[in-house]
Amino acid sequence: MYNGDIMAILKGVGDFFGLDIGTSAVRVVQLAPSGQGRWSLRHYGYAPIDLKTATADSPEARRHLGEVIMTVVGQSGIKTKNVAVNMPSNKTFITVVDMPVGSQDEQRELIKYQLGEFIPIPVEEAKVDWRVLGQSLHDPSQQEVLIASTAVNYAEERMELVEGLGFEVIAAEPDPLAMIRSTVMPGMKDAQLVVDIKEESINVAIVYGDMPRLVRTIPNGLTTLVHSAVQNLNVQEDQARQFILKFGLTPDKLEGQVVTALASTLEGIVSELSKSVKFFQARYPSLTVGGISLVGYASTIPQLDQYLATKVGIPASSANPWQKVATPNDQQLATVAAEFSVAVGLAQRENKI
Repeated sequence: MYNGDIMAILKGVGDFFGLDIGTSAVRVVQLAPSGQGRWSLRHYGYAPIDLKTATADSPEARRHLGEVIMTVVGQSGIKTKNVAVNMPSNKTFITVVDMPVGSQDEQRELIKYQLGEFIPIPVEEAKVDWRVLGQSLHDPSQQEVLIASTAVNYAEERMELVEGLGFEVIAAEPDPLAMIRSTVMPGMKDAQLVVDIKEESINVAIVYGDMPRLVRTIPNGLTTLVHSAVQNLNVQEDQARQFILKFGLTPDKLEGQVVTALASTLEGIVSELSKSVKFFQARYPSLTVGGISLVGYASTIPQLDQYLATKVGIPASSANPWQKVATPNDQQLATVAAEFSVAVGLAQRENKI
């Protein structure tokens, strides 16, 4: 499974926990290894937050967010100060490129020289990390390199927020890469399209050979679906959200009104997923995308799997981010378990002393 140390790995440590600061909740997870590719749950925590608290840049909002993080960690029972923290997908850029085979030093110099071609912001304003994925699947003379970048200012603000609470950040990683680690089972024969619907965005990744080959973000998530339902069903936001999460795309519920209300937004999502598959297959014509793995809200909206399978033309099913983790029978966790793909993925990093 891909365990690239994207963005920053400052040092190896023993105990650490994953911290996912999302737009709707703060989630923390600490795991204990229990065999090859398996873990057991030691501690977890969850607290909802509003979008303003999650994204506002004011000192008051940051202070409140810090208080929520400290409360969640304290209530979870986590004692270690070492933390792997997420970097939101809308603040990061990830791409896979072909480069000549060379030593690590040669690779570093080549990437520095060509970096301006690969990232969407000026090089001097970017924090960048990279990981060689291996021999290129369509040009054996080249090797594929995954490059991740974020703005220096944002990375520093994230570090200051977390370290200002008394924690030591041992790694920072983009949401999609953590999501892949927790949801994709190793050894899959065909490529897998992973779709994680979050509150404000949809993370999309295509994974082959246990490596991410395409990573992108679609800038509309559950909130966009809710707004569509509000407008087309003439209901309040809370009711619209309930309709989507309870009835989903079931045609015999509410006389199919929810499906009709979401049709335009869903078609836009399908179009973006189809574009991703076409781009992947153009780059790797000998490979097949054999399945769609649904994560987050995508895994909980009734019959969304059947809808996407029909529209995209690829079998779809829900993916469990806890599938490699032994968990207790915890009803409280069960109600929000689907939201933990990033936090679990961060906790599954292999940081060794």
